[in-house]
Amino acid sequence: MKTEQDIYGIRAILEAITKEKTIDKIWLLKGQKGTLFKSLEKKIHELGISHSYVPKERLDRFSNQNHQGAVARIAPVQFQLLEDLIEQNEGENVTYLLLDGITDSRNLGAILRTAAATSVAGIILPQTGSAPVNADTVKTSAGGIFSVPIVKVNHLKDAIYFLQANNIATVAISEKASDTVFEHSFNRSNALIMGSEDKGIQSGIMKLVTARVKLPMSAQMPSLNVSVACGIVLFEMLRQRRYS
Repeated sequence: MKTEQDIYGIRAILEAITKEKTIDKIWLLKGQKGTLFKSLEKKIHELGISHSYVPKERLDRFSNQNHQGAVARIAPVQFQLLEDLIEQNEGENVTYLLLDGITDSRNLGAILRTAAATSVAGIILPQTGSAPVNADTVKTSAGGIFSVPIVKVNHLKDAIYFLQANNIATVAISEKASDTVFEHSFNRSNALIMGSEDKGIQSGIMKLVTARVKLPMSAQMPSLNVSVACGIVLFEMLRQRRYS
């Protein structure tokens, strides 16, 4: 049985509508004004979406997140099969993200937002030990979650074997690497592997990857938030492919 999911924020809701997600109902703040809010109201009326105008206290009960005066209830995000995703992109020069141990929903949302901005073809997550795809994820992604396919796999190692069998390089982003991301060529299909900030990428996965690269860091600040680090790598990949 499918469960419903709440998303917060005007931009995220507008993006969900644009991507034709099934919306059960939208709650709007009474007396709310602004151009973006009026754009949302217009879409709601055009499409006949069920909605109610409620006081701020009612919206606050949904979550302590910044809802910006709008909360929508949508169906859960649909996950894809890895085999289907690879087949859809066969013959294309694409980038995938494989996330190992990313357990914070907002970090996942921020990564999804950057992934959408850099045309990532899909994000691969483990079934266990990964952040839930919830309302926080949707809100932080600013709608990016509806543009990037998500795959969940039982074992990341099996996903790596499958990617490599399909001529997709697996590149681990690790502080233990010798080469930097600026020295590595991303001009073929890649699956970039990001690990958690505290534990990094599992040693068993590190043994399987095609290459390892790092971000050059100063001694004063040896690490970055994983979503920030991911963004730097993705935009370097984009720079190499489009602007060099």
